[in-house]
Amino acid sequence: MWPNSPDTQQLLDRARDGEAAAVDRLIEVHREPLRRMIGLRLDPALAGRVDASDIVQDVMLEVSQRLADYLRNPAMPFHLWVRHIARDHMIDAHRRHRLAQRRSLDREQPIVPAGLADQSSLELAGQFLDREMTPATAAVRHELQRRMEQAVAGLDEDDREVILMRHYEQLSNQEVATALGLTEAAASMRHLRAVRKLRAALVGEDDSV
Repeated sequence: MWPNSPDTQQLLDRARDGEAAAVDRLIEVHREPLRRMIGLRLDPALAGRVDASDIVQDVMLEVSQRLADYLRNPAMPFHLWVRHIARDHMIDAHRRHRLAQRRSLDREQPIVPAGLADQSSLELAGQFLDREMTPATAAVRHELQRRMEQAVAGLDEDDREVILMRHYEQLSNQEVATALGLTEAAASMRHLRAVRKLRAALVGEDDSV
C-alpha cells in the first residue's frame, strides 16, 4: 500500500539537498496511500460530513511545513511519520464533530466504515475460511466481503487497528511495533490475538478456548 521504501529514501535524499521537485513528488506519492489509511478509520458517522481528502490535504500541509525538521532527525520511517501526523488530525476531527453534533451523528452511523469495503476484505476472508468456500459467484463474493467487513468493524479498537495495519496497509510487524510504540514481540502477540478473534468472528467459534 505504501510507496517503495528505497524510492522514498531517494526522494528524501534529494529533498535534503534542497530539490523542490523531490519534495513535491514525495508528498504526491504518499497522498493516495494516506487517503486510504484515513478512509479505513474515518468514523462512518463523519464520512458524510468530513471527506478523507480534506484531512489528507491538512496532513500534507503539515508534512510540508515540518519536513525540514524530519530530515534533520528522521526518528522513524517517513511513511510512519506521516501516519503519526494523520492520526493526530483524525483524532482532532472526531473530537470536534462528535462533541459538537453527537446526537445527529450517532443517528446517522452505518454499520461499518466505508473504507473497509474493498478487495482487501475479500482477500483477507479467504485466509480464514475453508478453500471450499472460495467465492464462485458475485453474490457469494459479496457476502464474504460483507462478513469480513462486519467482523473487522466488530473488533475492539486495539485488535482492529493491528488488523488494519498488517492486512490493509500491509505494514510489517517491525513497522507496526514502531508505529504503536511496542516491542516487536508485543506487536506480534497483539496481531496473533487479533487474528484469532477475527477468525472466531468469521466462523462463529469461541476464541476464548
